[in-house]
Amino acid sequence: MERVVGTVVRGLRCPIINQGDNIEEIVVDSVLKASEVEGFPIQDKDIVTLTESIVARAQGNYATIDHIAQDVQSKFGEETVGVIFPILSRNRFANNLRGIAKGAKKVVLMLSYPSDEVGNHLVDIDLLDEKGVNPWTDVLTEKQFRDHFGYIKHTFTGVDYIDYYKSLVEEFGVECEVIFSNNAKTILDYTKNVLTCDIHTRLRTKRILKANGGEKIYGLDDILSSSINGSGYNEAYGLLGSNKSTEDSVKLFPRECQPIVDNIQQMLKEKTGKNVEVMVYGDGAFKDPVGKIWELADPVVSPAYTAGLDGTPNEVKLKYLADNNFADLRGEELKQAISEFITNKNEDLVGSMEAQGTTPRKLTDLIGSLSDLTSGSGDKGTPIVFIQGYFDNFTK
Repeated sequence: MERVVGTVVRGLRCPIINQGDNIEEIVVDSVLKASEVEGFPIQDKDIVTLTESIVARAQGNYATIDHIAQDVQSKFGEETVGVIFPILSRNRFANNLRGIAKGAKKVVLMLSYPSDEVGNHLVDIDLLDEKGVNPWTDVLTEKQFRDHFGYIKHTFTGVDYIDYYKSLVEEFGVECEVIFSNNAKTILDYTKNVLTCDIHTRLRTKRILKANGGEKIYGLDDILSSSINGSGYNEAYGLLGSNKSTEDSVKLFPRECQPIVDNIQQMLKEKTGKNVEVMVYGDGAFKDPVGKIWELADPVVSPAYTAGLDGTPNEVKLKYLADNNFADLRGEELKQAISEFITNKNEDLVGSMEAQGTTPRKLTDLIGSLSDLTSGSGDKGTPIVFIQGYFDNFTK
């Protein structure tokens, strides 16, 4: 019988993961159990993805705000610290800011506007036009910002992040001055010692600050890049990708993930005889049309994946073929022509008209987004995702 289903994505339930658990065995056992209970076979080129959260939990990759404070203190000493370009997130940044404040003498908090790096808005861009404010040139004090825009709460969280972040710093008796600018060099008028908190633009920001007189310049990726008194750490990303764990601690982005995905792949091969691809995923890379939030608050979508997930899709657009190359065909004749075209398509379709409108992004970014949307961020309880048919096409 002809196959009528293409890609199938399943969120798999597994036990609650705790520090010290064998994440590789749990993932493999969960996949095998799901296959048995739900009655689906495991095939070559299936994909198993697991969220970074359960990897970090199994590793016990945690740190407290005291660990953060100690690292900040060791790097900045008794200096005023410019904390610039943080994202607006209770989950992602609040405890980081508390740790930073606890280790600083004074904080000058510089927020980008109208939105942060991932699209959380402090103010609607149309309101900037109305008030005649140019976010690319105008530097605003807290009072000027309030005079122009008043008190605005976040669309989804209902939080006024200016007041909220300022209160987190002042909680430790530390003075906090808030300014608004999109130019990294602005902060150097207030202090030469800067902790840049942007994620995807951090290397450029550091370069600009160092080239314009910055003295002690660090990023979140430099904080907890090594263990502080037995804390968790991440040598590549530091605090980037961390989440709030308890009121006084954070879970860091997992480390040393490549051996984990390779071992899971090998274990599944031994148990099923099939070559299954495996990846660890964090935030997907997609944008919310209502809140304008670009979801990617992790430094990468996938910190580790098996070799078969490297590269980008090489696909043609079926509707283009049907409307152009084979516009005079219908029914079975059209189907056969398109199938033959796909079977004989070039290995590299970059620049080809037949590929226009396809998605030439990294496979891991696409699959990570698919996985993140499937597992969700709440109580679905499916931190493992099993994907079948992703590499199939119309001819399979």
